[in-house]
Amino acid sequence: MGNSSNTAQKVAPSQVDNENKETKKLKPCCACPETKRARDECIVLNGEENCGELIEAHKKCMRAHGFEI
Repeated sequence: MGNSSNTAQKVAPSQVDNENKETKKLKPCCACPETKRARDECIVLNGEENCGELIEAHKKCMRAHGFEI
């Protein structure tokens, strides 16, 4: 009875930290799909020079995810 708490597997804190970092790490191509889609569509239809607002919104989103843009 007293050993029931020992049935749980013990995990070192460093293992948990490494696992969290790996699962949270995004590739640039996968971050901000909403702003990327809107930006790309605008560029195709209207030209890059007419989509500054959407381009900046995508850059802001990417920066929020830790990418240096």
